[in-house]
Amino acid sequence: MIALLGNLARDLFGGGQARTGGGPFHGARALRQLRVSAEIYARCALADRDALLPPLVSLGSPVQYVPGTATASFEIWEAGAERRMRVLALGDTWLPSDIPERAATARWIHVAPLLRNDFPAQTLAALGRGRMLSLDGQGLVRPARLGDLELDADFDPELLREVSVLKLSDEEAEVLGDLDALGVPEVIVTHGAAGATVHAGGGSEEISATAIGGNHTGTGDAFAIAYLAARSEGAAPGAAARQATAVVAALLVSER
Repeated sequence: MIALLGNLARDLFGGGQARTGGGPFHGARALRQLRVSAEIYARCALADRDALLPPLVSLGSPVQYVPGTATASFEIWEAGAERRMRVLALGDTWLPSDIPERAATARWIHVAPLLRNDFPAQTLAALGRGRMLSLDGQGLVRPARLGDLELDADFDPELLREVSVLKLSDEEAEVLGDLDALGVPEVIVTHGAAGATVHAGGGSEEISATAIGGNHTGTGDAFAIAYLAARSEGAAPGAAARQATAVVAALLVSER
């Protein structure tokens, strides 16, 4: 079983109407494209559940709402390859006691933090022991503070102790520096229209892509769960990254 855990977000694009965002939502978009079964555990404030959860549920994956007291919110501006974000509100922090019992039995788990406070080291350790744990690198480099989003590498190295797969954007990888020093068996760096680089087994492999326009918010989340889904079915890291790249491309084409 594949499980995906994360906070939902309220995303405002250029000050416009709020939309559902966050790893659970964008991961579910990829799962629908793949026709792969996975269970999604999504969290937000109870007061926002009726607004944010239905768009996620409509995507078809089994969803369990995890009660929360806070909802993350972001203002996002996109102009071509340029993207700026402002943090308007922080979401809940998942403690080990917040992990749903069934999620803890999954063999393959993807954790989709929005900010560094979402999943502390003890929670990732509880999730990762004895299974394949994938982590979005946003949880390492995005500080949990309000205002313009500025990345830094001031993270607790214990966050990575049980992580098997780390997905990073170019910008996140640049902030972290020496990727080999992270000690994660598989690190995938996505380059947008330029594809991705897979670091695994002591080597690296370049994965090509085709430039496609559109709103790229959430494509990293889609890539990460598609990669893990392919790995769960026995694909090698390079093949899994190629499948994930194809899924992202299909999503962008479908939303033109």
